[in-house]
Amino acid sequence: MREFPDYFADAESDFKNARYVIFGVPFDGTSTFRYGSRDAPAEIRKASWNFESFHMETENDLSTIPVHDYGDIQVEDEPEKVVKRVEEFVCKLSGKIPIAIGGEHTISCGVVRALKKRDIAVILLDAHLDFRDSYEGIRYSHACVARRIAEEIGIDNLVILGVRSAGKEEYMEAKEKGLFFVDAFHIKKEGVERVIHQIMERFGERKFYLSLDMDVLDPSFAPGVSTPEPFGLSTLDVKKCVEFFSPSITGFDVVEVCPKYDYGITSVLAAKFIRIAIDMSWSSIKP
Repeated sequence: MREFPDYFADAESDFKNARYVIFGVPFDGTSTFRYGSRDAPAEIRKASWNFESFHMETENDLSTIPVHDYGDIQVEDEPEKVVKRVEEFVCKLSGKIPIAIGGEHTISCGVVRALKKRDIAVILLDAHLDFRDSYEGIRYSHACVARRIAEEIGIDNLVILGVRSAGKEEYMEAKEKGLFFVDAFHIKKEGVERVIHQIMERFGERKFYLSLDMDVLDPSFAPGVSTPEPFGLSTLDVKKCVEFFSPSITGFDVVEVCPKYDYGITSVLAAKFIRIAIDMSWSSIKP
C-alpha cells in the first residue's frame, strides 16, 4: 500500500475555522477479548484516503466542508484518567462537533460528560448491553459504558440499538430500570426505519450524541472488532441510522475497530461511516 498523509482525508480546515474536529483516542486498556483497538485511529485515517471527496448521494464535496483532524490525544493507561482527558479536550472545542475515533468504547463516556450540558440524548449502536456497574473490578470498563452514560444524562435519555449479548444480571437490571434498548432480531423483523421512527416518537426534536461500536455489525461485514458477536446488523442498516440521526448530532464516535483481525475491511467501513456522518450533518446546516 502506498503511503498517505497521517490525517483523515479531506480534513483540510484549520482548527479555528473548523465546524467538525476529528481526534483519535488510542486506548484499549480494559479490552477483554481482543486487544488492538488502540491501533484503529491510524488505520481508519489511512482507510479514509480510499474514497472520493465527492458524495454522489448528496452531491457534497467533503473537501469543502470545514473539518479539522487534531490528531491523537495523549492518554494514560488508567480508564478513569482517559475519560477525564477526553472530557477536558472536548470541553475546549467551543461548540464545534467532535468526531472521536477509538480505541475502546470507554472513550465515549468522556465525550458525553463534556456534551451533556447541551441537553442531549445518546444513541449507542452496539452488540452488547454494556450495563454492568463494574467489570473485573473496573467501573470504567468498556463493558460498563451504557451504565456510566445513563448516570451522566439520565437513563430516559439513552437508547441502545442492535443489542444481542448481555449477562443475565445486567439484562434484568436494565429492564427493571427502564433502559430503552432494541435488539438486533427485532430490528431485523420490524425493519430499521420503523425502529428509527419509534426513537423519534420518544425523543422528538432533541439533539443526539451518536456512538457507533462497530461490533453492532454482523462479523461477516466487520470482522476486525474487539468483541465480535454473530447475527448483527447489516452495513445498510447502520448506514440508515447514521444518515438519519447525523443531521441532529452534537457529536459522533466510532469505536472498537481492532485492525489486526482483518485485512482493513472494518477500518474502511469505519472511515466511510465517519464521512457519511459529516456529510449528512453538514447538509442540514450548510449555508
